[in-house]
Amino acid sequence: MSFSIVVDHVSYGWPDGTKVLDGLDAAFPAGRTGLIGVNGSGKSTLLKIIAGELVPQSGSVSVSGVVGYLPQNVPLAAARTVSDLLEISGKRAALHAIESGDVAEEHFAAIGDDWDVEERARAELDRLGLDHIGLDRTVGTLSGGETIMVALVAQLLKRPDVLLLDEPTNNLDLDARERLYAAVSAWAGVLVVVSHDRTLLGLVDQVAELREGVVRMYGGNLADYEDQVAAEQEAALRTVRTAEGEVRRQQRELVEARIRIDRNIRAGKKAAANNKAPKIVANGLKRKAQVTAGKQRTLHLEKLEEARDRLSEAGQAVRDDAEIRIQLPGTEVPAGRTVLTLPLDPPPARTHAPAAHVGDAEQDAAHAGDAEQDAAPQAAAVLETLVIRGPERIALLGPNGSGKTTLLKRIVEHRAHVPVRYLPQRLDLLDDTLSVMDNVRALAPSAPVNEVRARLARFLFRGERVNQAVGTLSGGERFRATLAALLSAEPPPQLLLLDEPTNNLDMPSVRQLAQALSAYRGALIVACHDLPFLETIGITRRLRQDREAGLTES
Repeated sequence: MSFSIVVDHVSYGWPDGTKVLDGLDAAFPAGRTGLIGVNGSGKSTLLKIIAGELVPQSGSVSVSGVVGYLPQNVPLAAARTVSDLLEISGKRAALHAIESGDVAEEHFAAIGDDWDVEERARAELDRLGLDHIGLDRTVGTLSGGETIMVALVAQLLKRPDVLLLDEPTNNLDLDARERLYAAVSAWAGVLVVVSHDRTLLGLVDQVAELREGVVRMYGGNLADYEDQVAAEQEAALRTVRTAEGEVRRQQRELVEARIRIDRNIRAGKKAAANNKAPKIVANGLKRKAQVTAGKQRTLHLEKLEEARDRLSEAGQAVRDDAEIRIQLPGTEVPAGRTVLTLPLDPPPARTHAPAAHVGDAEQDAAHAGDAEQDAAPQAAAVLETLVIRGPERIALLGPNGSGKTTLLKRIVEHRAHVPVRYLPQRLDLLDDTLSVMDNVRALAPSAPVNEVRARLARFLFRGERVNQAVGTLSGGERFRATLAALLSAEPPPQLLLLDEPTNNLDMPSVRQLAQALSAYRGALIVACHDLPFLETIGITRRLRQDREAGLTES
């Protein structure tokens, strides 16, 4: 098999000495590969090294062809335009200059052979559902999902041979996800994608698992990988049970041997006393018995040690992945208590008469191609005031760019009737220059250090890890640190706002988060496109935010 990406004994660590990769070997074949692993295992770092964004401290990487790379966190500059993000502004400026009659040589050099760059950019944007976004629109006006899709178009315009995607479905609405799935399915080159999106991982040809510093390849998609791992774990547990039984047997035999040896020694002493044998003969027999007894003890101890070694080796094949243990504060809200009363802005006036045969949801879907349109009935009444009472669990739905994040920020800025905490989509609550510990203590200044350490341990920050600078954390680690700080805040939240909370989390952590939120007894608003996740946390009410229709009850 020929490999398009070869990673040869690569090592990489952060400036503080934290080792991320240590002598890693890996090879990625043609086709679509899903790269999975727990948060902090080094997946994003590996992609950055393959893309040339990071230089390994030792080892090498070889890649066949042009590389396109979509990072987990797209660099943002609000004043930049879509054209800048697509990296075509220089060519467009040269084209426009030539069209205006300026035939300077540098313009032709800037364009090269890419005379249809605007048409190709527009076609790719349209194909990925971004037909409503102009090339001169500023990045600051885009939603998180729109920014990711524009950044993906930028990579596709490079016509790469190898495409690297790091959590590409983060922040995408259902329609955008479907378009991304279609693009991945149609991809004919080499693709390596880091993701926890089960649907996306169902489209890959093989799964590469980065676990404990080693990459192991599994043929097939995520379901095939899970079947193989389940079979391996069942076999490993059987081996452990067999090894445990052998250890118990050797322990019994050792005890029995000791009893037998002690009995024989006592019998020998008694016989020697009764026989009145010469002292030199008696001492010789005693020494011989002691040597024999010592050899027998040594033999049984060696067998026991060998059995324990086999048990240890068998146990190493059994997975015991650490998972976050979230304990939310006791923030019960009585049923019927008013938590929030927020007057809403009226939706923008339409410039056309309402069409009797087309509902607002259908018009929005025609404009934005939103696959979530079935979540809102056509005749849904527009809310003039958002009122939340008791421990309601609200799902906030709607396409990218419809204003969900804006609404959550308005709630934070509004004077609610209970303490409010907000987990933003971009995870920018923490100070990158401070440690995890210092960030948590900034929100919980009265909490004792040992208590903060105990809280952080539940989020897998143990020992010296609590002193690691937030700026050096992976996406998943940053999420855990942000959530730890949020839930440790004083006073604890009785209204919790979460904006795309499953972004950057591995699958075990998503499950743990769902379990924790299911036990939360305060009011909850979750903006999320992960419908299976919403089902698991017991949503009691659905709201839909649309560009034109405003906020409606589903």
